Amino acid sequence: MSEDRVWRKSSYSDATEEGECVEVSYTGDVLVRDSKNADAGTLMFSAPAWRAFVQRQP
Repeated sequence: MSEDRVWRKSSYSDATEEGECVEVSYTGDVLVRDSKNADAGTLMFSAPAWRAFVQRQP
């Protein structure tokens, strides 16, 4: 399932090899994973839930 998806690294992630990286994949639903340990699993969100999360103001 997640192997066929396009993953994008967060713009807030550290670009270094040792940096902490989060990747997101949009395909109807939204998957989030740790790019340094991609096989460890993903979190899945509905598109509306993800939009609400990223649009939330501090």
